Amino acid sequence: MSGLPMTVSDPTLPARVRIHEVGPRDGLQNEKTAVPTDVKAEFVRRLAAAGLSTVEATSFVHPKWVPQLADAEELFPRVSDLPVRLPVLVPNERGLDRALDLGAREVAVFASATESFARANLNRTVDEALAMFRPVVTRAIEAGLTVRGYLSMCFGDPWEGAVPIEQVVRVTKALADMGCDELSLGDTIGVATPGHVQALLTALNEAGVPTSRLAVHFHDTYGQALSNTLAALRHGVTTVDASAGGLGGCPYAKSATGNLATEDLVWMLQGLGIETGVDLAALTATSGWMAEQLGRPSPSRTVRALSHKES
Repeated sequence: MSGLPMTVSDPTLPARVRIHEVGPRDGLQNEKTAVPTDVKAEFVRRLAAAGLSTVEATSFVHPKWVPQLADAEELFPRVSDLPVRLPVLVPNERGLDRALDLGAREVAVFASATESFARANLNRTVDEALAMFRPVVTRAIEAGLTVRGYLSMCFGDPWEGAVPIEQVVRVTKALADMGCDELSLGDTIGVATPGHVQALLTALNEAGVPTSRLAVHFHDTYGQALSNTLAALRHGVTTVDASAGGLGGCPYAKSATGNLATEDLVWMLQGLGIETGVDLAALTATSGWMAEQLGRPSPSRTVRALSHKES
């Protein structure tokens, strides 16, 4: 389909978006069957070769809690030579120690906007979790690392329902004040709508958190991930999380379905004339290859459409 998607630029949108690829970590952590380390390493390498400048490689969480990523020590050295950003998730100081020992230069901590999910995911209250992260963030900054703060359940919680915007602002601001360079707002169960996205971003700005420090992380449970992303772009957000092939969910929130598929995001951004640096054909081939490794079709609509065209 030569010339498609046709580019129709919107001067009110950012000229460039950085895609924070989470497939190797957030995507694979929810798989029921073990993915071999060799396959994971090849996945990261192929994503980097497709032009993704940030690929979240793995997580240094205790293997008991996320067994799919128990091979972090084995995996990270296999990809650390890549000329891209390779952030890793760390839950506590022990996780940070493991990441530092392997030469990681970017780490992320993961908080919750709700008490129920904080209990389910971290076995702590929201404030106890923040207290646990504070020395992690401080030490990481002192070591010269870049630190990202993930915030789950920003738009809705499977136990608590609607989440007050002021509650999300409070926890986001706490992560910002702690020193996190970037704050990723997660729609963990995919219930956000564009007006809600706009309202939260506006409230964060009014609380002193600039848009330049914000990223968005949408799940597509109700088919709203792209419309919510567009709302965030209109607000000025320039970092969007996505997962190659739409892989992922959340092991502690059973209603959370796949992440926004990176290919679907790139197709939309290309149509809007927004630069990403990503080769869509190479990315689609990578997700098709990964789907074969997992033994099932990719949930990404763009992967399916382009793969069908090729066949």
